[in-house]
Amino acid sequence: MAQALEHRTAADDKLLTKHFLAVLVERAPGRSVEVRVPPYAAAQVIEGARHTRGTPPAVIETDPTTWIALATGELTWADALTRGRITASGERTDLSAYLPLSTREDTPPAVTETTNKIED
Repeated sequence: MAQALEHRTAADDKLLTKHFLAVLVERAPGRSVEVRVPPYAAAQVIEGARHTRGTPPAVIETDPTTWIALATGELTWADALTRGRITASGERTDLSAYLPLSTREDTPPAVTETTNKIED
């Protein structure tokens, strides 16, 4: 998985960003925090006061590379905050309890095209 993630295209980043946001929505349902990953997607998550109009009271914003690294466990929430790769304002904006969303153990083994044998 790590090797495949190193050679991503913009289309891959868009797909992965939307996928991992959808996983977060499943694992942390609600509408109190908006997670923004421009230019690809945004989602509202986490139970609490519902946001309906205007700027939400709790917002997290990051770039696709950082979001994918957080989702796959390549980067921790604390490290991303310390390095300034995330902006988070408002209540309930610590996503560390929900991350990572996917790990190497979640990834099915690769099948090589030439041998059709499963690789570890």
